[in-house]
Amino acid sequence: MGAGVSSFFFGAAAEAAPGAAGLGDLPELCAAQVLLRLDAPEICRLARLNHAFRGAAGADFVWEAKLPENYRHLIGYVEGGGEEGRRRRRRAGTKEIYARLSRPVSFDDGTKEFWLEKSKGRVCMALSSKALVITGIDDRRYWTHMPTTESR
Repeated sequence: MGAGVSSFFFGAAAEAAPGAAGLGDLPELCAAQVLLRLDAPEICRLARLNHAFRGAAGADFVWEAKLPENYRHLIGYVEGGGEEGRRRRRRAGTKEIYARLSRPVSFDDGTKEFWLEKSKGRVCMALSSKALVITGIDDRRYWTHMPTTESR
């Protein structure tokens, strides 16, 4: 795609010039600075463009900027909590952490789940009705759980 765009804008002279600089010659650090300003889906699309963006998209500091501040705490829920799970696993890169946190993670006996919104990296949370504690009315007739096939 990059070569086609270059030849379209600069004509055949750009292709014929030996040693001419192209988008593939962009240093990875410069590409990473561009990626820092993009959303996660845009980073993934741009990583398919050429090797400079692909290499920059794998940099931990690019993905760490996209993660929420408390991602170390959140990854504990993914690993099942506990110190043993953290010690046994290899250290995952921040790109892998972002990918894992982008999928729903259940906790609290499956009554709650959270995930990262892929486009902005914000934390989203879903609560089931079983997770709610409602005060004010002590009549148990109103608070019995009746599961149906549509409920989740």
